[in-house]
Amino acid sequence: MTKVIVSPSILSADFANLERDIKLVESNGADWIHVDVMDGHFVPNITIGIPVVKSIRKVTLLPLDVHLMIENPQKYIEDFAKAGADILTIHFEAVKKEDLRSVIEHIRSLGVKAGLSIKPKTNPQEILEFLPMLDLVLVMTVEPGFGGQKFMPDCAEKIKIIKSNSESELIIQVDGGINDETAKICIENGATSLVAGNYIYKADDVKNAIESLKL
Repeated sequence: MTKVIVSPSILSADFANLERDIKLVESNGADWIHVDVMDGHFVPNITIGIPVVKSIRKVTLLPLDVHLMIENPQKYIEDFAKAGADILTIHFEAVKKEDLRSVIEHIRSLGVKAGLSIKPKTNPQEILEFLPMLDLVLVMTVEPGFGGQKFMPDCAEKIKIIKSNSESELIIQVDGGINDETAKICIENGATSLVAGNYIYKADDVKNAIESLKL
C-alpha cells in the first residue's frame, strides 16, 4: 500500500510562534510542511511571501511544500526556489494554457518538484496533457483562500480521473476540509498526499491527528 504523505498547513498555525508550531508537527509525524502563499488577487486573502519561506527553511528539515495561490506565479518561481521551496505548486487557472509547459519546465530546471493545482470548478480533463511533466497534482476540495471550509465531496471524483490517466509516481495531493473521514474518501479514490490545517493544529493530540490521516 502506498504511504500517504501528510503535509500540515501552517495557515492554521500560530504565526507568532511559527517555529514552535512547525517543530510540533515535525516531531509528531508530519512528512512535509505546506505553505499557502496568497496574494489577495488570485484568491481573496493575503498570507505570507518569500521572506517567511526563507525563515521557515532554517527551522525545519522537512520538505517545504509551497502552494502558490497567486497571479503570474512565473514571476516569483525563482525567488521561492532560492528561498528554499522543495515543491512549488502553481494554479492551472493562474497561467495561460499556452505558457504552462514553459513555466513547469522552469520550476523543474531549478531543481524543485513541480506541482499543478486545480480549483473545484476546473475540469480535470483540462490538465491531463501536462501530467507527464509534473511531480504532483493538487486537487482543491474547497475554494482556495481561507482555512476551515467544508470538504466538497464531488471534487473527490477528480482524484480518480487524474489517477487513471497518470503514472504511479505522480503524487496526487488533496487540500480542503481534510479530516479522518474525508481522508478515507480521498485515499480510496487514489490520493497519495493530504494537506490539513485546522484538523491537525486544533487537535488535542497532534500525533494522533496526523496518524489518523495515514490510515
